[in-house]
Amino acid sequence: MANLVKSADDKTKIYTLDSRTIGEVKIADDVVASIAVLAAREVEGFDDMEGNTTRLMNSVKARQPKGVRVDVVNNMVRVDLTARLKYGYGIRETCSKIQEKIKTAIENMTGLKVTDVNIRVAGVNTEARA
Repeated sequence: MANLVKSADDKTKIYTLDSRTIGEVKIADDVVASIAVLAAREVEGFDDMEGNTTRLMNSVKARQPKGVRVDVVNNMVRVDLTARLKYGYGIRETCSKIQEKIKTAIENMTGLKVTDVNIRVAGVNTEARA
């Protein structure tokens, strides 16, 4: 069971995933958010997070990326994602793939159960990226 532990800076939530073994396993909520973003980026038709940049995601000190919010309660995760999609891809189909990819990635990597992956499409990018 994931138990909430306050971090030193009181901004990041940290959850204890396992304390039965020889030590504790803890994960920060911004790590779960990063897993969600990385999984979404693997889906064809996903462009980027709304209000997010690649530089922010690559920053070692980056907190929970803009455009994604995760809530962990009693081993259950809720993800809210605001995304931009690429022009020419079906919105329903692309969002469904993003939801499944995020759910699978978080569950496989953390052992937490994902109950909701809510996606808000904030725009469609019509420009080709270099």
